[in-house]
Amino acid sequence: MNDKQKKPQKLKARLPRGFVDRTAGDIRAVNEMTAKIREVYEHYGFDPLETPLFEYTDALGKFLPDSDRPNEGVFSLQDDDEQWMSLRYDLTAPLARHVAENFNEIQLPYRTYRAGYVFRNEKPGPGRFRQFMQFDADTVGAPGVHADAEMCMMMADTLEALGIKRGDYVIRVNNRKVLDGVLEAIGLGGDDKAGQRLNVLRAIDKLDKFGPEGVALLLGPGRKDESGDFTKGAGLDKEQIDKVLFFVGITDYAESAVRLAELVAGTARGGEGVEELNFIGALVTSAGYGPDRIKIDPSVVRGLEYYTGPVYEAELTFDVTNEKGEKVVFGSVGGGGRYDGLVSRFMGQPVPATGFSIGVSRLMTALKNLGKLGASEVIEPVLVTVMDGDVEAMGRYQKMTQELRAAGIRAEMFQGNWKKFGNQLKYADRRGCPVAIIQGGDERAEGVVQIKDLIEGKRLSGEIDDNASWREARVAQETAPEADLVAKVREILAAQAEDRKRAGGNV
Repeated sequence: MNDKQKKPQKLKARLPRGFVDRTAGDIRAVNEMTAKIREVYEHYGFDPLETPLFEYTDALGKFLPDSDRPNEGVFSLQDDDEQWMSLRYDLTAPLARHVAENFNEIQLPYRTYRAGYVFRNEKPGPGRFRQFMQFDADTVGAPGVHADAEMCMMMADTLEALGIKRGDYVIRVNNRKVLDGVLEAIGLGGDDKAGQRLNVLRAIDKLDKFGPEGVALLLGPGRKDESGDFTKGAGLDKEQIDKVLFFVGITDYAESAVRLAELVAGTARGGEGVEELNFIGALVTSAGYGPDRIKIDPSVVRGLEYYTGPVYEAELTFDVTNEKGEKVVFGSVGGGGRYDGLVSRFMGQPVPATGFSIGVSRLMTALKNLGKLGASEVIEPVLVTVMDGDVEAMGRYQKMTQELRAAGIRAEMFQGNWKKFGNQLKYADRRGCPVAIIQGGDERAEGVVQIKDLIEGKRLSGEIDDNASWREARVAQETAPEADLVAKVREILAAQAEDRKRAGGNV
């Protein structure tokens, strides 16, 4: 028998599927973007709110997007009191819980914004993650659609604040009540038709995926996919299907408004929805937001089991190149609508609410495509090198570093193996440090430091090939009294900034 102990296996470093690490560039880009979003929300009078990552699972409940799996799709655990908790699926359900729990203390209408990560326990895929960031704004306690109109205007202002010009985006607006009126008009009203109505809503929700032909099959007998799987349809006849497809196929509301009003005539809910759409259109037009920015568009279909009135979607209309090299329209980066039932289920009384959510990661991708993100430069730290390791010398290096930081200059003292000075300059080069501070024993005795312009030094080494050019160029390294350290570093950094400006941002 072999008594030798097995060598313990090395732990494998691996990232769970559907999750990503965020690097400095991505973090700074998100911070830059969310700061601009936050500024718009604050100007509109909205206040920040933060809720925990976990909620009791029943607080999320049936309002999860996949109604077939109301308690799936979330990451859950059981608490020590045997109650189930889940990582939040969105930022809206936690808001509803917060409002209900603090209803007597908050001032209605309650206008709030929230940014944070949400989690989906779903199969990950390309561009589909299990953790991603959303940025929401909501108004709770405002029953009139003027609150919805304001949300649409705020979405438009937010996109423009991020640098997306008019013509590259549109906020599209629809109303769930109009669709309810259409369903009632084709004979699907009443509690006994609830199941069939739900099947119709699910079929309509597949419009972007399957197109009108595929939706027609799902509204009628059913649809077989490429694998041979059959999805049973809603069982509508041709006349009913044509009316539903007419509604979701409207692209010019002004041209179709009369026919739409005729279609829902005699249905109180449908008529109310058309009236609300017209009211929103009048409000945004009066405020100077024309159809090039906010457009009434009954083809908008989103969250049909969730929203109770107006729904709206922010769509980017410019082309991007996908991974196959094809030109495609970028599409939706956020949306929302009125969800009057979400808070009410906690309260036992009507509590109107409306709001929208921005998909931060998707919008960040769009801004990168437009070159609107990462424009604000991040200067890497000035490196204070280490020539001697005794306490006195280390103390002086640390003092220099702190003086630079106190002056508002990013700085770090080299923390690696200081005995190989060449490695320190290699580190500075890889790090992209703009300046290196050098002080050996001789300089310390004279009370001076060597200040090396690393950016200019790199340029000189590649461009200068004779002594005349060298004399005309900016000096790449100079000696300065310790007392002038901060002033000299500032001078070099300012010269580098001017060089970047002249070069159009390219060093």
